Amino acid sequence: MVRIDFEKYGRGQRIRWWAMRFAVYGLLVVWACVCIFPLFWTVSTSFKTAADVMRGNLIPWFNFTPSWLGWRSLGLSPDTISQVSTVRDEFMRRLWNSVIISVTASALAVVLGSLAAYGLSRFSYKFGHMRNSDISFFFLSQLIMPPVVLALPFLVLYKELALLDTYAGMIAVYTLMVLPIVVWIMRDQFATIPVELEEAALVDGLSVWGAFARIIVPLVLPGMVAAFLLALILCWNEYFFAALLTSTNTNTLPVMIASQTGSQGINWWSMAALSTAGILPLVVVGVVLEKHIIAGMTAGAVK
Repeated sequence: MVRIDFEKYGRGQRIRWWAMRFAVYGLLVVWACVCIFPLFWTVSTSFKTAADVMRGNLIPWFNFTPSWLGWRSLGLSPDTISQVSTVRDEFMRRLWNSVIISVTASALAVVLGSLAAYGLSRFSYKFGHMRNSDISFFFLSQLIMPPVVLALPFLVLYKELALLDTYAGMIAVYTLMVLPIVVWIMRDQFATIPVELEEAALVDGLSVWGAFARIIVPLVLPGMVAAFLLALILCWNEYFFAALLTSTNTNTLPVMIASQTGSQGINWWSMAALSTAGILPLVVVGVVLEKHIIAGMTAGAVK
């Protein structure tokens, strides 16, 4: 008769469990460092001098002494913030352009994308051989196309319509850019809502639009917030169309950041300070909407 040593067996199970935990959390820590390092490098470089950048010093107060050189060049350091600065005025103008274009385009994309996603999740469509799933994939497939393919058509079209270097033109192209991902996210959000809720609302006398606005929208609001933030990030960081379709009036922050290159090389400290200042608004929005973002991103995880 075979005798099993349960104590030895249990000890082996515990060792494997702890080994697995260490391996998983070790990989997560490594991946977190990989993701955080670019942000750390950008913020720390904004406080470096030219010599510190060239030497590759990384750790403040250990490898180098922080300096306000990058922020001073933008007129955003403590000793220049109260003085007149044309660079700071230009930065604020570009920041305001980014806010107007990104927020408006993201909000418009969420409204239009939510309506399209609601229709795809609740009604059956047929366009030739295409069904709902084909239409949904068609929306998402627009992200596969490289933006450079649309450069010449957009340039010619905007020139004919007098939309070059205008808020309306930039909002339109940014809305089209993020609309597919909003439709995809919101379609999954609406799919988690039971149809019986709308049927009960219709029985109680609400119209289709009334049921959508008063019953469905409050339930998918976290998902809409998450979709809005994702669209906002994509619009905020977009460079190609901003450089192509604007010149002076509606230039955004990414264009100003890229302009820090010159014949003398790249002003890494100024570029890092600009990038840090450009990141801060998104960080604030993310912190404020954190609760809704987490709820929205996990809403469709469980069927």
